[in-house]
Amino acid sequence: MKHLQASLREVAQINTLITNLTRSVELLTFDIDAVEERALVRDLRDPAYPILARHLRTRRENLNETITALRTGRKKGDRPTSIP
Repeated sequence: MKHLQASLREVAQINTLITNLTRSVELLTFDIDAVEERALVRDLRDPAYPILARHLRTRRENLNETITALRTGRKKGDRPTSIP
């Protein structure tokens, strides 16, 4: 019984974490759009593309990878079982 309660609590904590990380991704996307709009550059290949936007994009990608790992139960750094 205690094991089941602990498992349910862990699942709830992971779901809360995923929700919070998803919100952070949304905020980062908004920030990236704002930086690109201010710089008038949206093309990553453009040398004038803002460094801040690059860093925010990297952070967003890392958070998305973490969300995916949490959803699939993988640890960060583990290789996926199948590569699409």
